[in-house]
Amino acid sequence: MKPQPAGMRTLMPALMLVTLWVLGLHGPARADAVLSQQKNCNACHAMDGAITGPSLKAVAQKYASDRTAADKLTTRILKGGTGVWGSVPMPANPQLSEAEARRLAVWILGLK
Repeated sequence: MKPQPAGMRTLMPALMLVTLWVLGLHGPARADAVLSQQKNCNACHAMDGAITGPSLKAVAQKYASDRTAADKLTTRILKGGTGVWGSVPMPANPQLSEAEARRLAVWILGLK
């Protein structure tokens, strides 16, 4: 086997990373979008526009500087509530585990 030129040794790992990213193996952002769809979050929340509840991006923007936002949103997702975005209540989501609610909260907060 012939040794690879120096440029090829650095190019191959980069190409492998790009290939993995293109194939969708780049992690939780995609998985959490799927989770939000599976758990029916999209019935009330769209990515960019308000439906019954605020858009997911509006939630991320509202809590962008709040260090306790992940805890607040996890609780809100699980227990529901009213008054934060107006008079329409957010229903509780007992079908979610705390880990799933936390995963959704962290994902939402990371949206731009």
